[in-house]
Amino acid sequence: MPDTTFDVAIVGGGPGGYTAAIRAAQLGMRTAIVEREALGGICLNWGCIPTKALLRTAEIYATLNHLDPWGLSAENVSFDVAKVVKRSRDVAGQLNRGVTGLMKKNKVQVFDGAARLAGKGKLGMEKEGAAPVELQASHIILATGARARTLPGIEPDGKLVWTYREAMVPDIMPASLLVIGSGAIGIEFASFYRTMGANVTVVEILPQILPVEDEEIAAFARKRFEAQGIAIYTGAKVTALERGNASVTATLDLGNGEVESLTVDRVISAVGVQGNVEGLGLEGTGVKVDRGFIVADEWLRTGEPGVYAIGDVAGPPCLAHKATHEGVICVERIAGLESARPLNKRRIPGCTYSHPQIASIGLTEAAAKAAGYELKVGRFPFAGNGKAIALGETQGVVKTIFDAGTGEMLGAHMVGADVTELIHGYGIAMTLEATEEFFMETIYPHPTLSEMLHESVLDAYGRAINI
Repeated sequence: MPDTTFDVAIVGGGPGGYTAAIRAAQLGMRTAIVEREALGGICLNWGCIPTKALLRTAEIYATLNHLDPWGLSAENVSFDVAKVVKRSRDVAGQLNRGVTGLMKKNKVQVFDGAARLAGKGKLGMEKEGAAPVELQASHIILATGARARTLPGIEPDGKLVWTYREAMVPDIMPASLLVIGSGAIGIEFASFYRTMGANVTVVEILPQILPVEDEEIAAFARKRFEAQGIAIYTGAKVTALERGNASVTATLDLGNGEVESLTVDRVISAVGVQGNVEGLGLEGTGVKVDRGFIVADEWLRTGEPGVYAIGDVAGPPCLAHKATHEGVICVERIAGLESARPLNKRRIPGCTYSHPQIASIGLTEAAAKAAGYELKVGRFPFAGNGKAIALGETQGVVKTIFDAGTGEMLGAHMVGADVTELIHGYGIAMTLEATEEFFMETIYPHPTLSEMLHESVLDAYGRAINI
């Protein structure tokens, strides 16, 4: 019989949960993790990782279809949907096995089942076909993640109307597709399916696509997506879906009284997520739920002593790297480490892995102005960077925002090739509370895309060299 008494028990084995488990084990705590589906959670199995595998396929496919500028040629370029999906699933499977190995390496006890609070320091665990088990733990961390939000009248059915899960394992490549919602998930799928040949329409209820991004960057990205053939409607909404045998007809309210009908093969609903708070035994506890997410303080403590919440279930931004960081903070606080620091949400980078990519950190220009800052804003275009020109990736821009009075970096926003691999440079600087001098005095290797980080800062202070 496995041990059932622990220092820390974690409900949910996604990025936040398994990272918290590893850190707890490193600190000498007897640790358990309960997962009802697959270790790695949505991110590893159905989100971050497998979507990037799909997008990599799309990137290669796009290159093969536009080889002439490179002096190359290829004939009869095609793809096999089943093989594309299989590679994506194989990547997820490999990483799932890796997390399983990490649990064994760190001597974390893994329980297969669903858990709920069952009294102070207790978890009741159930698995169909198995006897119930009760775990005892001094500290219980809820890391149950989130799921796709649904809207009345456009509920996914898994066949014609998809969530991200179905969108990742298509049995056919639809000739036409409607994406409802233009956040990172919606835009990534729109980019993938358009690159693979589908006619794609994106509908967003807010005034701009990528609503959390800087307005200027979102507008630039929109122009690039539209140039690729993606039809985009903002300030619009889907009011009804009529499902046929093999297609869906959507009624679009485009605003200003204009209504349009659109028939497509498939619909992807990407209208956000909601926390998995049901079935956790929160009733009668001090745990509070607000707008579908568990309320936690800066140390991830809920209103119930000994119960914590991390990751997506603890509220936005719903990002894997935010969850992992919270897992470490939570456990180190439990262990009493003086080095533990609360999470600064302004320093959480956001990434969208479409083509072009979008990456950002900190305040947008509009938010910084609204906060009362006097600004210095710099921009540098990809077209002015030697490496970008050599790569054939001249469509993009790096934008930086500084407090004119102190030189503090308030935000950085990028659109273009590989910007998701560049944003961490600004993240490190913000963590160090560096000013513009830090960037100006840093030597960037040539020729690299990273030189644009330098040039954008120089531009904010009237010192750009290559524009």
